[in-house]
Amino acid sequence: MGVEERDSVMSPERRRPRRLLRDVGGVVATVIVAVVAVTVTSASGVAVADPADPLARFHHQPLHWRTCEDAALVKEGAACADVEVPLDYGRPDGPRIPIAVSRIPARDTAHRRGVLLTNSGGPGTPGLDAFDLVGDVLQPDVLSHYDLIGFDPRGVARSGRHQRCGWPVASPIRSAGVGLPGFVAETALQAQLAAECLVGDRDWMRQLSTRNTARDMDVIRAALGADRLSYYGVSYGTYLGAVYAQLFPGRSDRMVLDSAIDPQRYWLGLQQDWGPAVETAFDDWAHWVAARDRQYHLGASAPEVRRRVENLIDRAALSPIVLEGFGFDDHLLPTVLWTMLRDARLNAALAASVQAITDAARGRAPRVPPELHQLIESDKHDESSVMVQIWCADAPMPADPAWYWNAIQAARPTQPIFAALANNIQPCAFWPPPPEPPTVVDNAVPALILQATGDNRTPYAHAVALHHQMSGSRLITLSDTRIHMVLRPGLSTCILDTTRRYFRDGTFPARDRTCRPTTPIE
Repeated sequence: MGVEERDSVMSPERRRPRRLLRDVGGVVATVIVAVVAVTVTSASGVAVADPADPLARFHHQPLHWRTCEDAALVKEGAACADVEVPLDYGRPDGPRIPIAVSRIPARDTAHRRGVLLTNSGGPGTPGLDAFDLVGDVLQPDVLSHYDLIGFDPRGVARSGRHQRCGWPVASPIRSAGVGLPGFVAETALQAQLAAECLVGDRDWMRQLSTRNTARDMDVIRAALGADRLSYYGVSYGTYLGAVYAQLFPGRSDRMVLDSAIDPQRYWLGLQQDWGPAVETAFDDWAHWVAARDRQYHLGASAPEVRRRVENLIDRAALSPIVLEGFGFDDHLLPTVLWTMLRDARLNAALAASVQAITDAARGRAPRVPPELHQLIESDKHDESSVMVQIWCADAPMPADPAWYWNAIQAARPTQPIFAALANNIQPCAFWPPPPEPPTVVDNAVPALILQATGDNRTPYAHAVALHHQMSGSRLITLSDTRIHMVLRPGLSTCILDTTRRYFRDGTFPARDRTCRPTTPIE
């Protein structure tokens, strides 16, 4: 562990084997998860190393740059290398792993500022090309001052192994369904997802934490010869950036956190906060659809649109509604809504998708829009188990299924569509405890926090909370806009100019600022 790291490492807990055996509302749900309920022993130990810098061999390692495997990276002028880091920072003399890194060198070498790392969120998203996040919004005279650095976080893509667990579903982000039988089935499924991951290398997966990824970022910084690190992160990337700032406050340079997560609510609290936020987003969408009833035929008023969608979910609970050979039930239909409601620019795509599912339920031949087709293909072929491995390495979740059922039932009156998604049980309920406690963020590192008021993926209250926890930050608010990620071409000149000036010459707003979209989203 580096001497600049502020937060300390706690020894892992021990957990006794357990079986999932709970009486949920009078129905006994017995799920055997013996392969999951393992005795967890410490993966950390006492490191014997130079007390001045136990990571010296990593900080001063030579990097061997090579031609990237991705043709798009080659076209951008990027080179690639592997940065070696400890698997377990509590044992720097133990096993090592490679972190895949890409670099586009600063073109204006006379005014080179340093390195700019980027992270596009997830977690579990590859990031060798993540500098594309800023490449189309920051002007060349800004970008030319930085070495643009992308990287695959530990456990992801070229920095990973055992990446797929062999799941029967694409994602654990699902609804528990409309009633108790669906919740019981979902509990068994989520336990199965955990079991199919944990039959692999548990020690490896338990080290895929955000804290360790932040430590990897600091090794990357040092190996690149940079004194400090500038950073742009989106969504989960804001949590990663906040953790880095907490662990390495003296090494954080110009930081921009777009669509922020409150570290105190990560991960379970964030998931629960989706419920009311997405219900509000649904009502906004329902008003939009009702104004276009002649086109979509989903209802002439927002309450009618809501009623028809809720009835469609009830219908899907009886038997899946099949499109392109894929069945949408009451576990997946709310996820379709959740996915597309993140961005008001997807209003038409969501309306066309609901219309297609409605037609299929009525026995008509549906016209499947491209966005729904893409979701179907993703659900057929993708798997987000690396995302779960990172969640579970970061923060514990309640182990009792009854806890989740009670939370769902308490939320249903005000969240009729999304309570069962936002409070559903997850694989982390059946996972060994994290090796370290979640990071408490409390620092004065300067940062721009960019946030839309209508963001329902990371609700606005999360940005406000992070702003307080990072007392040196400025909150730049995009008002009256339902969107996730606000640093986008053409969305808000105010947001773009504020960010560009900060990255270009360090101009930091004297106070918080509210921006409006340049062109309102219709």
